[in-house]
Amino acid sequence: LYHYSAVIDACAKSSTWLQALGLFSEMTQGEVESNVVTYSAAISACEHSGTWEQSLQLVNSIVHDAMEINTIIFNASISACGKGSKWEKALQLFGEAMGSQAELDTATYSAAMSACEKGRTWE
Repeated sequence: LYHYSAVIDACAKSSTWLQALGLFSEMTQGEVESNVVTYSAAISACEHSGTWEQSLQLVNSIVHDAMEINTIIFNASISACGKGSKWEKALQLFGEAMGSQAELDTATYSAAMSACEKGRTWE
């Protein structure tokens, strides 16, 4: 599991997000059970590529699998929505983050503000 997470994360950081998401899909369809770390790596790939729809699908899978969404996942998902010019979705996720047990950080607020800026909705 650790190796999958590391490779997915490396692909995400090297802009080979399609390979990262393909590896994540392969992993989840096999006998390897995903966890928050592998989801975080896959959602980071979505963030880097701006594939906000895929990011939201992964967040929904986390909820469906009864896992807790952590700060890293919220930050990457909010950022992916912002990069995709989906400020409404970004703010919806931000609201969910505010109501969750996740410890929000500067990156959380920055991602939400950036999404609003991209959508020209900062008032």
